[in-house]
Amino acid sequence: MTGMGGTGPRLAASATGRVVACAAAGLLVTACASGAYSAAGSAGQQAGPTNAGATAASAPPPAPSASAASSMPYNLYTHCGIDEARINGRFYEAAKPLSDGNSNPPPGWGNPYQRGTMTLASPSEAVFTDSAGHRVVFKVRAGATGFKHVCG
Repeated sequence: MTGMGGTGPRLAASATGRVVACAAAGLLVTACASGAYSAAGSAGQQAGPTNAGATAASAPPPAPSASAASSMPYNLYTHCGIDEARINGRFYEAAKPLSDGNSNPPPGWGNPYQRGTMTLASPSEAVFTDSAGHRVVFKVRAGATGFKHVCG
């Protein structure tokens, strides 16, 4: 095809490939910025304390229904101690933070993560449990748009 400025099947295929690649990259960026983390099927959790995607103008999602507790697999970020969690886009803090005294998880906890289950017990409370017998109660931080402490 001459005189068409490079249009034709080859350009159409190339443009389609770029559109698909851009769409895939956009989904990846959206997932990363929203704090989604899918390792081990852990829905609604944060990979670690970052403020990616959080802005002062962004409102936290509505509270979950209190009618029934819901549980999900969860990898709790423990690297700087057990203090905060992001669950379904909402920020929670441990009712009793746990640490070894040096900004690390206590003995017996995984580092940087502890695999377990997060149960939304009420609109304002979540409970982390695991097969090692750990149990941590988290309380929602109403209006929070990011973690209190960013651990490096």
